[in-house]
Amino acid sequence: MDRKIRICVSGAGVFGGHHAAKLAAHPRIEFVGVYDPEHPERAQKLVTEHGGVAFASREAMIVAADALIVASPASVHFRQAMAALECGLHVLVEKPLATSLEDAREMVAMAEEQGVILQVGHQERFISGAIGLFDIPETPVSIQASRIAPYNKRGTDVSVTLDLMTHDLDLVNLLAGGEANDVRSNVRTGPSGGIDDARAEICYPGGTKASIHASRVAKNRQRHMRIEYPSGVVEIDFFKRLFNNSTPFALNAGFADTAEAQDCLGAEVNAFVRAILDGEKVPVCGIAGAKALALALRVDKVA
Repeated sequence: MDRKIRICVSGAGVFGGHHAAKLAAHPRIEFVGVYDPEHPERAQKLVTEHGGVAFASREAMIVAADALIVASPASVHFRQAMAALECGLHVLVEKPLATSLEDAREMVAMAEEQGVILQVGHQERFISGAIGLFDIPETPVSIQASRIAPYNKRGTDVSVTLDLMTHDLDLVNLLAGGEANDVRSNVRTGPSGGIDDARAEICYPGGTKASIHASRVAKNRQRHMRIEYPSGVVEIDFFKRLFNNSTPFALNAGFADTAEAQDCLGAEVNAFVRAILDGEKVPVCGIAGAKALALALRVDKVA
């Protein structure tokens, strides 16, 4: 019988609840429990539903686990993840990896020093992989992406760039195959008191030009990407799980029915488990998360 990995969740909010359900149902995971110092009643509710322990302290949680999922507000990702990494736990951090590049680098270095997995929750990677985007043997000429939504207080402890645009920045970094050499942006503050609307024009050494818009003060929801290649164009609607493809390269028209597209959070957890127990490659490693963060900070004009 496969060895099980003991995993707990830090944070009992919406995402913490989703993760708790995935962990409790996974055949290769022993769901240990939840820790949330701000909302212990939520942690208790989750373990009542899914089993495990509502821990009274972070130290008690770390001692009881082999791995940690950080599903807390972004502003505390660094502190919570580092506490686990320093004790030799594998860590999956929901995006963004951290809120400063210095913290992100410290997390990557600690994971390497301890010889443990550090994975970042950029879930669109799994959907894009199911489409077959990463198998196209051409570098994009241009990429246009839009990720907008009406205002919601959730996630507003950081800018819309770190909260929403980071998904597209991670994909653009991967598709363009390098680090941006020029970033120009226009950001606007909104009801959160921080940056709630951001537009960025990004150029890469290989020639790719990206135009990205993220907003959490829009009237409707949209998650769209248009990728122009030398041989054609791919347009993706991430909400409707549809794409149009005029390139000569075959993409997976049935991607919406794949496990990765139907349950990208589950795919993220599965990848984390396989990386730990089977030695498989981490789909979004700490370095990739740090690169997406670095680009987001440049968009926000703070790096």
